Amino acid sequence: MAKHPKEEKTNVVRILEAAGIPCTAYEVPLGKDQVPDGVTAARLLGKPPEEVFKTLVAQGPKGEHFVFVIPVAETLDLKKAARAAGVKSVSMLPQKQLLPLTGYVHGGCSPVGMARAFPTYFAEEVILVDTMVCSAGKVGHQVEVSPDALIALVGGQIADLTVS
Repeated sequence: MAKHPKEEKTNVVRILEAAGIPCTAYEVPLGKDQVPDGVTAARLLGKPPEEVFKTLVAQGPKGEHFVFVIPVAETLDLKKAARAAGVKSVSMLPQKQLLPLTGYVHGGCSPVGMARAFPTYFAEEVILVDTMVCSAGKVGHQVEVSPDALIALVGGQIADLTVS
């Protein structure tokens, strides 16, 4: 009798399920060692890019850290991000610092389940979608969830964050 391949469950999916938040996990069909950009991932999932969000980590002038969740086709406006976070300025976290700080690698960063909790801000575009897709914490893995439930889970705030 043939065994069915076991679906890989990421920690993000486990955290969402433990919190009682309904979610749908997806695996993006990737080639070997391929890390797609967010727009490509959206296309591969058959989702409109405005429903798929990327998670970015930035640092403030005093070494504090912030998480910004924006649509994959958009660009983070650093001035707007700083205003939302209540600091003078923010800069993107150098990629080599991402894993030690968050527990996630570039291309697999999720607002859920970071090594430490950071102030998290969601682009105001999130109010326009019924469900959103974001990283499930591993490259090539995505999770679809209610924006309201995700924002509540991480204690996030909605702000104007993207380049106009």
